[in-house]
Amino acid sequence: MRPYLFLFFGVARVFLGGKKHFFGAFERALRGDTRCIMAFRHPNGGEPQLLTWFILFRLGALAKKEGIAFAKRPRALFIYGYEVLRWGGWVARLVMPGLGAMPIYHAKIDSQGLGRIYQDLLSGPYPLAMAPEGQVTYNVERVLNLEQGTMRIGFSVAERLIQAGKSFPVEILPVSIHFRYGIWGKICLKWLMKRIEKFTGFSALYKKEEVPDFTTRLRNCRDYLIAKNESRYGIARDENRTVPDRITLIIEAGLRRAEQILGIKPTSGETISRLYLIRQICWDRIFLPGRDTLKGLPRLERAQLDLAAGEAWHACRHTEVVDFIWYFHSALPEENAPLHEKIEFAQNLWDFANRTMGGSYATRNINIYPRRVIIQAAAPINLTERLPAYQKDRKATIQTAMDDLLQSYLNCIKEVNETEKE
Repeated sequence: MRPYLFLFFGVARVFLGGKKHFFGAFERALRGDTRCIMAFRHPNGGEPQLLTWFILFRLGALAKKEGIAFAKRPRALFIYGYEVLRWGGWVARLVMPGLGAMPIYHAKIDSQGLGRIYQDLLSGPYPLAMAPEGQVTYNVERVLNLEQGTMRIGFSVAERLIQAGKSFPVEILPVSIHFRYGIWGKICLKWLMKRIEKFTGFSALYKKEEVPDFTTRLRNCRDYLIAKNESRYGIARDENRTVPDRITLIIEAGLRRAEQILGIKPTSGETISRLYLIRQICWDRIFLPGRDTLKGLPRLERAQLDLAAGEAWHACRHTEVVDFIWYFHSALPEENAPLHEKIEFAQNLWDFANRTMGGSYATRNINIYPRRVIIQAAAPINLTERLPAYQKDRKATIQTAMDDLLQSYLNCIKEVNETEKE
């Protein structure tokens, strides 16, 4: 896994912050004293693989240096969306099930998947690993979306344990992951900007005119890509619209276009829920549920299935744009901004360009080598202690726990940034 992490994600060195929280949560869980859900942030895409390697091959040795001996060899059971194996290729299909990772659907009832999750968490001792953000969010400095599934599962398990006469506390361990770069990061950033500007036509322009400052170069590319998507969806230009307003219009237009292609009625749900539903319909038309072969089908029926799959693929091109641009609300980094913020924005522009051309997350990565990774843990959130409040008002208690999780992530971000300045 170590060469894989370097080649595919540029991971060179890994540091652990909040050791007391991370070690303590795993020690209690592996000893059988608690049930633990590791709630990790998912801004880049490689977090599950990175954490899997770190927990399997580094955590035990680091804890031993601190005088902590785990009762069992540490590992975690990761939850992932079924679609990961479809776009992740043969590597994902080979590695993830073999590591004990468990798939689940985002947008339809999955009693089998939930049953596996509950069984493993109830029986212990290995922590369950979930991303409350739901999917890759493309932004490490901001937390834009947290789904309640992690807390709902945690409270449900806490209730079931009490009903079974077991007093194991259920803990949520917040974990935030951050990338930092050195001199090679600056070199790779220059190369990446040249590629983006070649895609968007600015490299030819800058040969004739003076090259502007870095922030202006980013703004030029961003505004160009937004304008191209407005043109694609027939959105009239209005100079008075802000960038967030322009993005909102593109999101709505992209979702409606995908729904039209699929022949489904627009829903009134939140953007992410609506996106998940469209995506699930697309996958079910490309990978037919319950059907392993198309042999024996009449030629006409096979042709109709092919057409439906083709339409679903085209609908997915629109959802890929929406998927990315919903999160693309970062401010343009100034010239004196930290290097990791500049690199993240440039990588997001590269992603934006690729999706505008019909690409997907699979075509996102342009690795900036090497990356120094910081895994930052926060104090665990004990859900069992909150059960009395949960039983009185489930909705309010879940929301309070979500607010605490959000604050834990924000504290992690602040702590990492302040440590880096020292």
